[in-house]
Amino acid sequence: MIPKIQIYPSFTAMLQDPNSFYSGFYQQLNKEKQALTQKRNRIAIARVITICLAAFLLYQFRSESLLMLSLLFCVALAIFLFLVKFSLQLTDRINLLSEMIRLTNEENRIAQHKFLHRFEGNELAPPKHPYAGDLDLFGKASLFQFLHRTTSEAGHQQLAQWLLEPASTATILARQEATKNLASLPAWSLQFEGYGHQQPIPNATRNQVLNWSATPSGYFPKTVWKLLRYAWPTLAIGLLVLHLFDQLPSAPFYGLILLLMTIAFYISKGIVPIYRKLDAVLPSLTSLSNSLHWVETAKFETDHLKTLQSTILDFSGTKGHVVRTHSASRAIKSLHQILDRFDYRHNPLVYIPLNTLLLWDLQQVWALEKWKHDHQSALHAWFQSIAELEALNSLGRFSFNHPSYTFPLLSEIPGHWTAAALGHPLIPAGKCVTNEFSTSGRPAIALITGSNMAGKSTFLRSIGVNQVLAMAGAPVFASHLTTSNMRIMSSMRIADNLEENTSTFYAELSKLKAIIDAVNAGEPVFLLLDEILRGTNSQDRQTGSKALIRQLVKQNATALLATHDLALTELEKEYPNALSNYHFDVSVAKEELFFDYKLKTGICTSMNASILMKKIGIEIT
Repeated sequence: MIPKIQIYPSFTAMLQDPNSFYSGFYQQLNKEKQALTQKRNRIAIARVITICLAAFLLYQFRSESLLMLSLLFCVALAIFLFLVKFSLQLTDRINLLSEMIRLTNEENRIAQHKFLHRFEGNELAPPKHPYAGDLDLFGKASLFQFLHRTTSEAGHQQLAQWLLEPASTATILARQEATKNLASLPAWSLQFEGYGHQQPIPNATRNQVLNWSATPSGYFPKTVWKLLRYAWPTLAIGLLVLHLFDQLPSAPFYGLILLLMTIAFYISKGIVPIYRKLDAVLPSLTSLSNSLHWVETAKFETDHLKTLQSTILDFSGTKGHVVRTHSASRAIKSLHQILDRFDYRHNPLVYIPLNTLLLWDLQQVWALEKWKHDHQSALHAWFQSIAELEALNSLGRFSFNHPSYTFPLLSEIPGHWTAAALGHPLIPAGKCVTNEFSTSGRPAIALITGSNMAGKSTFLRSIGVNQVLAMAGAPVFASHLTTSNMRIMSSMRIADNLEENTSTFYAELSKLKAIIDAVNAGEPVFLLLDEILRGTNSQDRQTGSKALIRQLVKQNATALLATHDLALTELEKEYPNALSNYHFDVSVAKEELFFDYKLKTGICTSMNASILMKKIGIEIT
């Protein structure tokens, strides 16, 4: 039984208010969990009563015929097993509700920017990436840690890949529409994530299933094994019937049965390794089947989500008519049942007669390899669709949780970037100062000067992170953003590497070389540079910085450069149509610093380094 959570009519008015939704939904989930727990407790009492009543009746009618006692026992057993099955279904549903309650609480914590306990995704960051380290995409207090609602390893990797590489314009637009659709389904979204958290699917499980599906079948559909599947049970059961009707004496019967048992277990020796390859994936199959079923039953409205859904619903054509034969969730559930039947071997009292009389292991490996034959071509698509839906679900939840965020418009003008009320999504909205910025056409170089701690680096990161979100198909922290399809390249946070014997200066030169190569090749990149060439002396730094800026102008680049070097601002006179000066200001009152963190045009004229140095005890005359 697949548990279903419904949105009651009273929730529809709350969908635009995340806080109200999570508060109301939390109460609804708790109420349903309490009701189901009480029902499960009553069923537990009913099971005890069933056992006691059955024992009493069997005792009372002990003098009756064996047939009547057997019938009474079977009825009691059937009722007991029904109650056990119903209780297990209720337990599954209660466990899902508990997970969804946890996730609802988690959303409230994340809304308060308490998310540092979540998965950081450090291993997802490739070394020497053009911007991942500078923009804090992964790790503690990172964008990924704040954004992701993925549960499987493949889902983590899918979302990470979207953040690490811009998508095509068509793909971005498709993801935007899918994200909006999922943002309108918060209850569905939470349950989808809840299934994934019940038993997260590691890549090892996925690869194990895919590798098994790619191996040649040893039994299906070979004729000899097909004939043996039917001939063996016919022979073994026939011998048993003959013996029970005294047509076959005990000595030859037991001799033949011993022979069949020996042959059956010899055949099983070749089958067991196949079973062991898949035995470890059993726990993940339930989670996968539930997730697939939840996607199959969803009422999506966008083409992209419907396309993903169609890869999970398996269709086949019959005489020109399209007929659904089975869904992915049913197929995975069927695989789970086959592997469950293999587990009978753990009970010798059941397994030995089954394998002897029915050649049990052969029957199951035949079913297993037939399953592989039927679904091999679709397996990879199922895993991939779930991973992509997990990534889209992350963007959808991000959009739902931030109704004031906007989806960016995509421009065909090279180097175009215009934003209003732009902020950094990792800074709480109440503390975040927003800015406006616009650039269009190429070359376009913006030089940003300002005192220490005035907000230059944060502004660059705000632009970078929002551009990453825009290129992934997510909403951005802005009241409006129009951007052309550009890849971020940055040089902001440089560190030496003792293992590679690399100095800070050389590490920065390596970054700048990659940037220059991309610009020279005419790639659509958006450069974010913070205090370039800081690892050398002031004269070389100024000379090199001017040369780099001139080269960027010559190669029609789009760039933002934060600098303390006011001499660089004079280049605006040399390139009035390509270079613009901006700054962040600071106010000083009685040697106290006050920042407004607002971007302004022109060159910064107030600096605060001497005041900060005095505060730590450096005597400046």
